[in-house]
Amino acid sequence: MKIVKYTPERRQDFVDLNVWWIEKYFGAVEQADRDEFDHVEDEIAKGGMVFFAVDEADGAALATCMAIDRGEGEWEIAKLGSAPDRPHKGYGKAVFEACVDWAEQHGAKRIYMLTNSSLSTAIHIYESHGFQRVFLEDYGGYARGDYALEKYV
Repeated sequence: MKIVKYTPERRQDFVDLNVWWIEKYFGAVEQADRDEFDHVEDEIAKGGMVFFAVDEADGAALATCMAIDRGEGEWEIAKLGSAPDRPHKGYGKAVFEACVDWAEQHGAKRIYMLTNSSLSTAIHIYESHGFQRVFLEDYGGYARGDYALEKYV
């Protein structure tokens, strides 16, 4: 496995991995998801980045994650999804770490993420990287979002 940055040729991999993951765990892709899929290149142009874990043998995308620059030192980690046929191999963790590193290298003061409380394995990974749970009144327009974490850099 190797970690690679987003290219336009990988756009569909970004969408496919996320759609599969969202539908598997939550049943339906929401409008907020579609908006992020439609504007991924805009987020990259503003300083964000999407990373992929890629199989070195066949080039298949194994996992993806996006770091979004929200301005003034605020960064969001979002759209972490992995391939359905190769779960629990560390690919998601690798792209998550690449996103956190990207945000830190690009001036993050605070990094946050929204997730769902049912994803205990993922939450454990986030917490092992220094993220702590915070309680919000608004979880960002996602019906499935009920758990927020943040880390100050």
